[in-house]
Amino acid sequence: MHEPLRIAIPIHSFEPGGVERVALGLAAQWRDAGHDVTVVLGRSGGAGLCSAPALDYWSLPGRLPMASWRTPLMVHTLYSFLIENRVDVLFCPGNTYAVIGAAMRLLMGHHAPPMMLKISNALRRPDMSAAMRHGYGAWLRAQGGMFDSLVALSEPMRREVRECMLAEPRQVEVIANPIVNRRRLIQLGRIERRAPSAWGMRYLAAGRLAPQKNFALMLRAFAAGARAEDRLTIAGDGPERAHLEALAGSLGIATQVDFIGHVATIDPLLADHDALLLSSDYEGLPGVVVEALAAGRPILATDCCVSMAGLIDHGRTGLMVPTRCTQSFAQGIAALRDLRGDPKRARAVAALYELEGAARRYLDLMREVTLRREAERRRDLALSTLAPCRSLRRSQ
Repeated sequence: MHEPLRIAIPIHSFEPGGVERVALGLAAQWRDAGHDVTVVLGRSGGAGLCSAPALDYWSLPGRLPMASWRTPLMVHTLYSFLIENRVDVLFCPGNTYAVIGAAMRLLMGHHAPPMMLKISNALRRPDMSAAMRHGYGAWLRAQGGMFDSLVALSEPMRREVRECMLAEPRQVEVIANPIVNRRRLIQLGRIERRAPSAWGMRYLAAGRLAPQKNFALMLRAFAAGARAEDRLTIAGDGPERAHLEALAGSLGIATQVDFIGHVATIDPLLADHDALLLSSDYEGLPGVVVEALAAGRPILATDCCVSMAGLIDHGRTGLMVPTRCTQSFAQGIAALRDLRGDPKRARAVAALYELEGAARRYLDLMREVTLRREAERRRDLALSTLAPCRSLRRSQ
């Protein structure tokens, strides 16, 4: 019988985000399996507080909840926690937490616990300038030397991690992104696909209203490719909301586009809509696509990550178009009206991203990482113990 693991997970706050939702889902699974899991919060507020699972949360009181200071606050909070508590594994749930793990390595040195980083976003960033890509590449290579384990979300992403982070083969494992639990897979699988209505298609999009998601391109493409009877619902909130609402007005589609803000779950929306749209410039492995596949909904998505080709069977479960191409996206919106789709195939792909199976694989990997770190510690201790003896023999 394995001893329970002590796992710490840094989370900035309860603000809604795909990385954080996946991390909390994994944490709940690990807790239910008998492990000691603590979620370390940079700040304790956020819009997702009410829907957060019942876990052990740890934070420091009495700090200003300033979003611009979230990284320093998270570093300070996590360091304080690790100084006071023994941890077997530090699980960093996404790329944005790599700087937090790196800070722990610099602050704690060899006293830092074994660290695991889930690669949640694309590593090759064509949206960056050449100078920024050069600096970002150096930062990725530094991460490759800091983390004990790097988790890719697909085989193509494993190759991307190896190449961009110069990681050793044993450092990189593939675990499918745990988007949906078994119960939800069953519920989404019961959603029936209705034939598109002559009164218009109902398109759905979901995500943070931020530049990465390129909703501006989606709106321009919808204005060019949709019929007057078609409607688009955008679920999510973010800094670009006012700009996007104004853009919809200037394009003459304000009455066809509904901005409904943040929702706790998109499942009812998937049941009420005919297709999903994703216009991102870059992603790791978009969870909303897996959710739409589980519901048997056809998808139009940009080729925004190395994992996308494994998600969407082009022409069968959805359509892929180049990133940042308004014309191609507009053509895809029109083409979705005639795509018959293959819900059975779509749901089979979605089942690969089940939460329960991924949670078990993560635990196996954590045990492997802790054993490897202990073996390295014992090896280094043996070398340091033998060093004086070698010196003494040489002096004789």
